Amino acid sequence: MLRETLMPYLRAMSSFLTPPAATEYAPFYAHYVRLAGADPLQALRAQPLELERLLAGLTDEQARFRYAPGKWSIKEKLVHMVDTERIFAYRALRIARGDATPLAGYEQDDYVPLSDADARPLADILAEYTAVRAATLCLFESLGAVAAERCGTASGHPVSVRALVYMLAGHEAHHLQLLQERYLPQLA
Repeated sequence: MLRETLMPYLRAMSSFLTPPAATEYAPFYAHYVRLAGADPLQALRAQPLELERLLAGLTDEQARFRYAPGKWSIKEKLVHMVDTERIFAYRALRIARGDATPLAGYEQDDYVPLSDADARPLADILAEYTAVRAATLCLFESLGAVAAERCGTASGHPVSVRALVYMLAGHEAHHLQLLQERYLPQLA
């Protein structure tokens, strides 16, 4: 399902994006910028296929698994990824369109419990993920070089549109790595 929905966005495209300077994002995000790799748009196109591979055959019960007390379940992690993607894409849109209004931060640890993710079917969460990723790719691929370099303020720190693209790809790479290393081995 993920592959068919995202196929139009998996096309080859030369990217105008260059890695953002360290002054274009808060120091906290440096790890995500590094994880995005050389082509964050290609990473964003490929990640749904990786997620589909990782979660293939996972039941709803297994998707409620937490690798340790106090950690998010797989379903909660997925909804967190969707929430973060929506927020980063919204920030990118506002900044790309020249909106100079400082954008508020968000507290992920407050969002996750209120998402009620564990009560939702895994298939519904994955459908939402697919729709959000398709919209994000449409947005990012519609932006030109000038828009990508625009800077604004989010969470009290300067951020450029291109940094948000890198941050989003790296954020997802980080969570895919956690699924592979801390969650799925314990379910095997």
